[in-house]
Amino acid sequence: MTLHTIHHFWGYVMIVSNAVVGVWSLAAYWVRQVRVRPLWWSVIVAEVAIAVQVVLGVALTVGLDLQPLRFHMFYGFVALLTVALLYAYRSQVRPYLYLLYGFGSLFLMGLGIRAIQVR
Repeated sequence: MTLHTIHHFWGYVMIVSNAVVGVWSLAAYWVRQVRVRPLWWSVIVAEVAIAVQVVLGVALTVGLDLQPLRFHMFYGFVALLTVALLYAYRSQVRPYLYLLYGFGSLFLMGLGIRAIQVR
């Protein structure tokens, strides 16, 4: 399995994990029964998947001396920045935490889809 194949596959892992977490978080805002601790562990896994994807992309670019597509890289780094912003604002919007992570995760999913489209 080549680094390019792993990066490609992991992009889909990142998209699907953020889609699941986004929908789950939005559901948790309205339905108390789905507000469980595994939701937050899933959020962590989905956001770590983004960091892994960015590291894989950087390793692919540097290691193979490839000329990266500018917008593909842009979407990757915006996704990483978005994770940092979600974490930074979580205490300020405590009553809307599920909405923050719901819409934030769906936004991250969209960035992943867009990054795949421009490669």
